[in-house]
Amino acid sequence: MSAHWAEPGCFPIAEGIHRIPLRLPQDGLRAVNVYVLETDDGLALVDGGWHRPDTYRELSAALARIGRSPDEIHDVFVTHIHRDHYTFAVELRRRHGCRIHLGVDESPGLDAIRLLASSVPESSLRELRRADAADIAARAYADSVDEPFDPRDWEKPDHWLRPGSVSLAGYDLRVLATPGHTKGHMVFHDRRRRLIFTGDHLLPTITPSIGFELGSWDLPLDNFLRSLTMLRDDDDQTMLPAHGPVGGSVGRRARDLLAHHDRRFAQILAVVADLEPCTGLAVATALTWTRRERRFTTLDTFNQMVATCETMAHLDVLVVRNVLTVKDNDSVDVFSIAR
Repeated sequence: MSAHWAEPGCFPIAEGIHRIPLRLPQDGLRAVNVYVLETDDGLALVDGGWHRPDTYRELSAALARIGRSPDEIHDVFVTHIHRDHYTFAVELRRRHGCRIHLGVDESPGLDAIRLLASSVPESSLRELRRADAADIAARAYADSVDEPFDPRDWEKPDHWLRPGSVSLAGYDLRVLATPGHTKGHMVFHDRRRRLIFTGDHLLPTITPSIGFELGSWDLPLDNFLRSLTMLRDDDDQTMLPAHGPVGGSVGRRARDLLAHHDRRFAQILAVVADLEPCTGLAVATALTWTRRERRFTTLDTFNQMVATCETMAHLDVLVVRNVLTVKDNDSVDVFSIAR
């Protein structure tokens, strides 16, 4: 058993299923779990990883431990459009002709990435400006300009997934739509083995970022909470996450995350009551972040962007619930307690 979930290797999960952690560059998550499913025709993957110069070598070395190789991969099922899940799937298709499957509601986001040629979506910059965080938006955009971008990593999939059964020999695999982290996020339920490949929808030790989405702003947190509710009673299903160690009850983790966001709503309401009228940036700055309870000012630009967008996602849900009111002040939203 690996001492740490991100250590390289190929780790058995269940009969015919293995987990391969692939490293991530400059990423606090350290690695992404790619799951290998042995089939009658070769291999299928759940998630592809981040296309880096060393990714192919890492995958090849891991597969060699079970006597397999990348040229046996015939299908890659991608949970969502983020680059640490999608871009290496495209490289594998170039090398070996495998098919890529992606949730149909990721199509507008994929078009936006290709149009903007940037990993920082315009929608996030727009939300930062709405939160009165134009300075963070400017810094995030400047940082993204310096990042390498290869449009070939963002080619379209072979097949757009919709909820329902997947045809994969030896597996009773069902696709479930779980929007929130992204608009088209999907999880894959292996009903025979009682496993759910949860992507970034359910992670064992951290809460997925919400509010860093592509395209129009579509109440991402509201969508995420609905998706969590759909899984909250699946106590007998085991979680196979994209980041972190495997194991644990899907239903229990879904309930934990629902409770976390309830606590966050209460914290945000307390801040608004103290500061009203206030902007999203003012609320984000008053909160603490990550499990280490870090102050907002200690976060780097990227994480300040994510924190601010996530705060806006919470504020918007509270407005929809008629707990807060919002007024537009020269394209900046100002929030108050509803009375």
